[in-house]
Amino acid sequence: MALFSSKKKTEETKAAETASVNVSNASLSHILRHARITEKATMHAEAGVYVFDVADVATKRDIMAAVKKLYSVTPRMVRVATVPTKYKRNMRTGRVGTKTGGKKAYVYLKKGDTINI
Repeated sequence: MALFSSKKKTEETKAAETASVNVSNASLSHILRHARITEKATMHAEAGVYVFDVADVATKRDIMAAVKKLYSVTPRMVRVATVPTKYKRNMRTGRVGTKTGGKKAYVYLKKGDTINI
């Protein structure tokens, strides 16, 4: 089997590639969990960059489609960063607990576009 085959894409593979982009309104709330309100995110918002906590399985295309449908703006670019899980020790009991990580997305908008959060 060759690495680079000359076989054309079938209808099934094309449909599978676009399946993640076609999101329904019900699943939009699962993609964009909530806006991330921090000092750093507030400074970025002045430059047209908004930060959201997103689902772990969300892709950049899913995030773009969700922002477009929910806020009626077209993102120029989306960057995704993984937030690591952190372990904290309880000072009173000595037990170790976890702070759950996740994913955050930086959504860049065109100049003049804004999102009311």
